[in-house]
Amino acid sequence: MPSGEVDKNSRGRVTVIGGCLEVPGGVRLTAEAALRSGAGKVRIATVAPIAHMIGTLFPEAAITALPTSASGEIAASASEISPLLGKCDAIVVGPAMSCRHHASRLVDTLLDSITLDHRVVIDAAALMSLSQHADRLKKRTRPALLTPHPGEIAAMLDIDGADLASDAVSIAMLAARRFNAVVVLKGSCTTIANPSGAIYGFNGGTTGLATSGSGDVLAGIAGGLLARGCEPLDAALWAVWLHGEAGRRCAETIAPLGFLASDLLPLIPGLMHSAGQS
Repeated sequence: MPSGEVDKNSRGRVTVIGGCLEVPGGVRLTAEAALRSGAGKVRIATVAPIAHMIGTLFPEAAITALPTSASGEIAASASEISPLLGKCDAIVVGPAMSCRHHASRLVDTLLDSITLDHRVVIDAAALMSLSQHADRLKKRTRPALLTPHPGEIAAMLDIDGADLASDAVSIAMLAARRFNAVVVLKGSCTTIANPSGAIYGFNGGTTGLATSGSGDVLAGIAGGLLARGCEPLDAALWAVWLHGEAGRRCAETIAPLGFLASDLLPLIPGLMHSAGQS
């Protein structure tokens, strides 16, 4: 993990693109997680009707209001997305989006606009259409970081979700190689697969992490670490550990079930400090 820098611009800038009217607060969790993991600046780009409300509730973030579809999803074109990308060191796309169609259009626009080595996390609904973008992801010189749960990776690979229970490791590696990406397959034992063939497992979390917004926090931690200069595999490994350890501590101090995703956030800086990596 990179050492801390004094200047906020040197610690990395994250742009979070996501959210919808149905799930307005998820991007705020992602953005705060990026800052809590040491990034210097964060920008939230989300649907216009809620953008400034989020900015008021989370004053640490810069805000961009994006065009909104009739169904309350992001409906931005390249002209609205491209200017955001030159102002950041890492992008997190997809958190708290609920429509596969609009998320697919957003991913298409994003891949057209970013460089092949731009640091990017793809999460939530943005993962569901990746089967259409596999060839473009394979051309990337720096792998994307993908954070699917079992249902999302089944959609990515067009497989039956029942297959996951028997061989999550092989399926995570299949996805890593098909999309030239670091894949974090979330579950009771989270699997991290690198397209080079390396594979890791983490079972140090807790059942309570299976709660609304938890994945938004994980994606934000990964985005913050990428912005600070981590390569995708290192960012994935550290993010999974920080997220899981924060969950374990919440289970000890609050209860095994019933803590919130937002309860994880204040623990992240201390965990990084105790690991000697802040």
